[in-house]
Order: sequence, then structure tokens, then C-alpha cells
Amino acid sequence: MWYDKLTMSREPDENSIISFIATTVETMRDGMETMRDGMVTRTDLAELATKNDVARLETIMSGDFEQVHIRLDSIDRAIANRISLIETELSRLRSVVYLLAKDKPDMLRLLGRADSGEDNPF
Repeated sequence: MWYDKLTMSREPDENSIISFIATTVETMRDGMETMRDGMVTRTDLAELATKNDVARLETIMSGDFEQVHIRLDSIDRAIANRISLIETELSRLRSVVYLLAKDKPDMLRLLGRADSGEDNPF
């Protein structure tokens, strides 16, 4: 107990009490410095984003995401159209090859598969 510390001192009681108070104040001051180091200051708060800043950022980001989404949709449609054109052209090419090779089944075998239609000679 602090009283025991005071009585163990060989100085007069008044000096011991003053010494105790000074030590206690220094200890409290050190504790306050430690707490202050971990606290946020007004300057720190001024640098933080407000709710309005966050809302504005969300609006901007939402607009950007919408533009990206629209662009991806247009790219998807363009690719789908091109794939459709390729499939159409490939189908026409197959028809021409089958017509040209109708009388020559060996030619169809060179392509890796034979015609599966009813007019298939093999």
C-alpha cells in the first residue's frame, strides 16, 4: 500500500507525500501520453471520408459499373452475331463439300466423317 511506502521513507512525512504525489502524477502523465498516441485527432477526422463522400463514390462507381455492363452486353451481342455468321457459313461450306464429294465417298472420309444423311452411299 502507498502508505507503507511513505512510512518506510526516512524523509519527513510532508516530503514523502509530495514525492508520492509527484510519482503518481508522472505515472498518470505517462499513461495519458500512451493513450494520446492511440487516439484520433481532429486532423485525422478531417482526413476521413464522410457519409456524403462515400455516397458520392458509390454513385460514381455504380455509373462506371453500369457502363462496363452495357459494354460487355454489346460485346456479347457482337460475338454472338459473328458466331452465328460463322456457323451459317460453315453449314453452307459443308453442304458444298458434300455435294462435290457425293459421288466420291473417299473424299468425305478424308474430312474425318461421312455424311449422316439418307443419301449417304456408304
